[in-house]
Amino acid sequence: MAAFASCGLAVSPHKVGPDYIDPGYHALAAGRPGRNLDAYLCGPERIGPLFLHGARGADLAVVEGVMGLFDGAAGQGELASTAHVAKLLRAPVVLVVDASSQSRSVAALVHGFASWDPQVRVGGVILNKVASDRHEELLREALDESGVPVLGVLRRAEPVSTPSRHLGLVPVAERTAQAVESVRELAERVRAGCDLDALLALARSAPPLPGPAWDPADEAVGAVEADRAAGSAGSRTDGAAASRPVVAVAGGPAFTFSYAEHAELLAAAGAEVVPFDPLRDEELPAGTAGLVVGGGFPEVYAPELSANEPLRAAVAALAASGAPVAAECAGLLYLARSLDGKPMCGVLDAEARMTDRLTLGYREAVAVGDNVLAAAGTRVRGHEFHRTAVEPAAGGRTGTAAGGGPAWGFMHPVRRVEGWAAGNVHASYLHVHWAGAPGVARRLVSNCSGRPAV
Repeated sequence: MAAFASCGLAVSPHKVGPDYIDPGYHALAAGRPGRNLDAYLCGPERIGPLFLHGARGADLAVVEGVMGLFDGAAGQGELASTAHVAKLLRAPVVLVVDASSQSRSVAALVHGFASWDPQVRVGGVILNKVASDRHEELLREALDESGVPVLGVLRRAEPVSTPSRHLGLVPVAERTAQAVESVRELAERVRAGCDLDALLALARSAPPLPGPAWDPADEAVGAVEADRAAGSAGSRTDGAAASRPVVAVAGGPAFTFSYAEHAELLAAAGAEVVPFDPLRDEELPAGTAGLVVGGGFPEVYAPELSANEPLRAAVAALAASGAPVAAECAGLLYLARSLDGKPMCGVLDAEARMTDRLTLGYREAVAVGDNVLAAAGTRVRGHEFHRTAVEPAAGGRTGTAAGGGPAWGFMHPVRRVEGWAAGNVHASYLHVHWAGAPGVARRLVSNCSGRPAV
């Protein structure tokens, strides 16, 4: 992405799957928002429209895969795999092969990938971790017989600095200067080792996708019509868009997990979306009538978040005022009484802590009752990704107000309830891509109307 962008092309960056961190690096490389293409979270029917939306005005789109080419949602065949998305987009695939410790066997490996599914067009291969000129020569000779062209060779070298921790790469927002340098170095290596003209020609061989592109305004209108048809309780649609309530969205290094479409859907539903940084800002944005706190790494910044007492008090006051508050994963931790012993906002009667156990996977869920994000019975698909646990505080309730209860009932892969939903607060570990459930944004904004702003 960075190599093509440095050549003056407008590059549209995309990522298969639910990952938030890679799109941050994509945005740095391409200079425009990185966007996810997840057929499980958003549905296969939305992949083409979401791609067209993100690629408006671009010369080239690059889609990074997830896991292995054919690895999708567990137990559901090809669903949400890179191969599935490639077929939905009718896009050629460039296979990146770790060529270390092999020579002629690379042809068998590439042949297997290229022939496994005839509907997936493997248009070329980039050989990675090549040791020497002689090694490259042997690999190229073997692949001459496969019919799959070699479009690039990257030599074995000291790795570019991209540090990782418990949930993957360290996000761009936490290491901006170093990340810029890493991306610049990667671009130089790709320009030196890959045939950019051949890669661009391969991309241009993809047939055009039928329209229309995904439009958040159309989704917002559709959500209103669906609410009215269902007679959805608790969602005040009339006049909400005209008032343009301020919805504050947490950002900064501690809260980096958010899909680009979320802000677009909130704005289309009538909100004025205003970002803020809980590490630095001591007040919520002026006029805040609703709050969204998404995912990220509050456990890394627990002391700093805790030290910002004025903002913690402001968040608690906003929740007490009746304004809608939607918290997801990291946001759930931030709303708790404490995180690893450090005081947090105290909106939830719960304690949060780091654990050694990784919770990871796609989930099918249903709203247990009416709440600020969904009507009772609303079905969504999401994913969990965390190494923390949240438990009711000693003597505390499992909600934030009388009558509160769980946010979601998980239906697959196991049945259980999860999260907190009480009155105006919705807090859960479940990450939901709102493009797959556009009524969420509209319902949240609608619940801002009539609330006292702070």
